[in-house]
Amino acid sequence: MTISREQAWEKLCEWTSGDALRIHARSVEVVMRAAALRYGAGQSDVEAWGIAGLLHDADYEAWPEDHPNRVVEWLREIDEGEIAHAISAHYTKWGVPYQSQLDKALLACDELTGFVGACCFVRPDGIASLGPKSVKKKLKQKSFAAKVEREEVSAGMQMLGVEPTEHIQFIIDALLPHAAELGLTKPAEVE
Repeated sequence: MTISREQAWEKLCEWTSGDALRIHARSVEVVMRAAALRYGAGQSDVEAWGIAGLLHDADYEAWPEDHPNRVVEWLREIDEGEIAHAISAHYTKWGVPYQSQLDKALLACDELTGFVGACCFVRPDGIASLGPKSVKKKLKQKSFAAKVEREEVSAGMQMLGVEPTEHIQFIIDALLPHAAELGLTKPAEVE
């Protein structure tokens, strides 16, 4: 692997100025690092999988109509084809085949990680008492976090071959140690 985590973070910050998308990127990075240990080859996959999570939406804020072309092109230029392919595949509208566990895991973790974060924002104690049952109930409410593509959530879990309740718990467990950093501890006070 030629790219470092620091270089990936710099590129994300260069192209993404908003905190919300940076926090989402960091959240998916955290989950993908854990996913490498659970669904990948273990420690040898952690760095690449984390960087894929960190960069998957890096070009979205600056070029939403061209997403994920810019980040995929940049990754290919620096000889990071595996990560580029996973990010291409996570954008299901391109119809890129899912060839590796990384490809499948990024799809299975991206939207669901964002959705779990949204669930935390409406709970008095944030992620502290969040469980799969609450997440699954909210997934059925189409008006809640309406931009989250439920079809991608389902397709990702099916493709990865994971049971929904277990996978949701896995994501919660991966995020929990980073809850304060990611703003998942409790909703912002309304004045």
